[in-house]
Order: sequence, then C-alpha cells, then structure tokens
Amino acid sequence: MPSNRPGLILNHLAAVLVAVALTCGSAAAEQTVRVGALQYGTVNWELDVIKHHALDQAAGIHIDVRPLGSANAAAVALQSGAVDAIVSDWIWVSRQRGNGRPWTFYPWSMTVGSVMVRPDSGIRNLADLTGRKLGVAGGPVDKSWLILRAYYRQRYGSELAEHVQPVFGAPPLLNKLTLRGELPAVINFWHYSARLRAAGMHPLIEVEDMLPALGVDPAPPLLGWVFSDRWAEKHPKAIRGLLRASYAAKHLLARSDAEWKRLEPLTGAEDDATLTALRDGFRAGIPESFGKAEIDAARKLFEVLAREGGETLTGGQRELAPGTFWQPPGGEAPWQRQ
Repeated sequence: MPSNRPGLILNHLAAVLVAVALTCGSAAAEQTVRVGALQYGTVNWELDVIKHHALDQAAGIHIDVRPLGSANAAAVALQSGAVDAIVSDWIWVSRQRGNGRPWTFYPWSMTVGSVMVRPDSGIRNLADLTGRKLGVAGGPVDKSWLILRAYYRQRYGSELAEHVQPVFGAPPLLNKLTLRGELPAVINFWHYSARLRAAGMHPLIEVEDMLPALGVDPAPPLLGWVFSDRWAEKHPKAIRGLLRASYAAKHLLARSDAEWKRLEPLTGAEDDATLTALRDGFRAGIPESFGKAEIDAARKLFEVLAREGGETLTGGQRELAPGTFWQPPGGEAPWQRQ
C-alpha cells in the first residue's frame, strides 16, 4: 500500500472533524471515554494527536488516557472496568467471547510484521534461513511467527522450526542483537521492523504478502479498538465519538508530515530516516475499508492461526466467535454519522 494513500475509510467527515478541532477546540465534551494505552505503544501517537488538536472534543467526548505497563495490564484494566476501551487483536476478543465475555473489535490498524535480514547475511529467500538463527518477537504463539510457519510449510512442504533456530525475545532486544550482527534475521513488530529498515536492514518478506498464499485475501485488520458491546449499546455517543476522533487523527497523520515532526520526541526516532520509516509504516497500516470481505478473510486467518497455535493461542476454538467484529447500528460507520 503506498504510504501517501489516505484510504477510503478516511472520508470527508474526518477532514471536517480535523478542521473543526483546529479552529474551535473548545467544543464541549459531553462524555468521558477511558482509554487504556501501553506507555510504549504506537497508540499513544494517535492519542497525542487527538488531545493536541482536541479531536475528542470535536467528536463530542472527552478521552481520558490511562497509561498501562503491558498488554496483560491492558486486558485486566478492560475486564475490571477500569477503562472502557483498549487496542488489541481480534484473536483475543474471539477467545474471550468463546468464554462468554462481551468484548468486541473495530479496526484500528492493518500493520503487521516483516522478516528483516542483515544485508551481509547472504539470505535472499526463506530457504536461505536453513541452519540460521531467526529472532522472533512475541513468543512461540506470535501471530507473525505462526503465519510464517504456515507459509513456509505450504511453499516448502516442511516445518520451518526444524530448519531454523528460533530465538524468542523482547522486540527491542532482538533489534539490538540484529544490529550487532548476532542475529542474521528477525521477525518483529512493524515499528521495530521500520527502525531496522532505517538502519539499513532489508525486508525479506512482509507478513501481509504471505496471506494470499494461505487463502486470506484481502488482508484483515489485525489490531483494533476493543470494548464491550454492551457498553457500546448503552453509550452510542461515546463509541461513535471515540472512533470519529481516532479516524480524524489518522486523517491528519496520513497527510501532514509536519504533524509527524511534532510527534518525533514521542516516537523515539533517533534520526530523520527512522521517523520517515515510522511515518510510512503507520500510514500503510491505516484501514482502507472494512466489511464482509475483511471479516471473511479474518475467519480464514483464524483457522490458520488456530491450526498453528493450537489451544495456547485460541483456547481450543477452531472458528472465530460470533460477534467478534462490532457492527455499527444500521450498518453505518460511526464517522459517517452526524
């Protein structure tokens, strides 16, 4: 996806929201939405844009950002009622719904990882990984790792884990090991892959490019706003306002390089090349559309992940739980409603 393509989902109303917020940020906030966000997460970039330009006020709400220390802390905060919404994946949502919990998902980002290699590694294709170390972020049931295993098996007819030495570790540590030459290749989260790209590492294959070979097309959004469908039903203005503000911020980030320059300290970019890589990666992840085709693709991907990750990942589910994806009342996207 070209980095400067705004996406169909970023329509005229999003632009109007940005303009309103920039010119009259004093619009009354009528309802508070408590959003849990990882202190080190990329969600903070969007939330900063929302607060800086009062996009939440323009959408008729007040977003109260609650910093959290880990993904587990975010899940606990949501389940305990300490926050109203977090950003997570629909695999977790489906597993929770299978256990009778009312969480649901609406797209936030399409971003996925990449297999990055050192230019001096001699690795030109996946077969060249044989006998080499491969850094893997997120652990043995990380979605990108599972997709890579499924893709490798389909293409080469064997199990990738039998040919490489997976090194599981925290994303920043894996980046350091790769840059020091201790790992020739790594599959990492998108923003860490972007940093490696800026440092001169090469993408061997993008996770998104593996999906069609697995029967998953179009690529579904993997990260999204997660909240209770009961809460959304009880507070329609709150959820509509949250999504409006979120996509208004995406609209601004899709078009304004100056906004990224303002965000530079928050991103932790060490130089212009890194900031550009992070900007382009974020823009590439902005959802263009969301409907039946994407939901059907998610169902297919869930089957792939369930087969690869087993009960540890899905809790024994073989199919996506009904209601995993939130459907706006009347089928009308929230940012299209006045």
